[in-house]
Amino acid sequence: MKQYIDALRDVLENGTDRKDRTGTGTRAVFGMQQRYNLEDGFPAVTTKKLAWKSVKSELLWFIEGSGDERRLAEILHGTRDLEKKTIWTANGNAEYWKPKAKFDGDLGRVYGVQWRHWKNFENKETDQLKNAIEQIKSNPTSRRIIVSAWNPGELDKMALPPCHAFMQFFVSNNKLSLQMYQRSCDMFLGVPFNIASYSLLLHMVSQVTNLKPGEFVHTLGDAHIYNNHFAQVKEQLERKPLQLPKLKINPNVKNIDDFKMEDIDLEGYEHHPPIKAPMAV
Repeated sequence: MKQYIDALRDVLENGTDRKDRTGTGTRAVFGMQQRYNLEDGFPAVTTKKLAWKSVKSELLWFIEGSGDERRLAEILHGTRDLEKKTIWTANGNAEYWKPKAKFDGDLGRVYGVQWRHWKNFENKETDQLKNAIEQIKSNPTSRRIIVSAWNPGELDKMALPPCHAFMQFFVSNNKLSLQMYQRSCDMFLGVPFNIASYSLLLHMVSQVTNLKPGEFVHTLGDAHIYNNHFAQVKEQLERKPLQLPKLKINPNVKNIDDFKMEDIDLEGYEHHPPIKAPMAV
């Protein structure tokens, strides 16, 4: 995870101080890229604890094509009880999304809905993820193997416009690589989560297409640290990275829709203690 740590330090030391939508304020660098060779180990951050169960559950929720935050709670906690929170609960309760109304779990047409139920101007749905997997199998040299969450015609129907906007797959030498463009990058809280999520997705798609996982390429647009995360970032940068863990997934799963929480685990994940910080909404 040296690439991530170096980028985090670069933003802290060389970024520009800017205002932001949340009113918190950020320090930002525009345009960065890191490459993670998955043969070197699974890129889970070790200088603090990664919320691994949240990573797994959110990705499975995306793959389901759901926009129901309570369904995410069900995958993560085994219940739809409103007392059980998820990383999407705050966005669902934000005043701009459900003003003066009790949140019922509906986040609108967010990530997974766009991945699996993209709508065109004729209201016809496209399963982008299924199409991408089929293209990887049948036409692996295509330059059009893309899944987009950024649907300009439906941004106002989302509790949060997608930060990780689209991904592209690339096949070479029997290896599958994935590049993801992220328009807005919370370097302390969000980016380690995003790295793990898309690296996990790459492993899963590689397995169901009978390819080896290659590189996860992370392209960042507005890479920022929130002003109220500076102390936490400095603490993290003082810590020495540990050895990367290995990902273990059930080899018997051959369909992207069949993965479950128990099919995915990290082996040998050692990490420094958690560092808490508030999420800007």
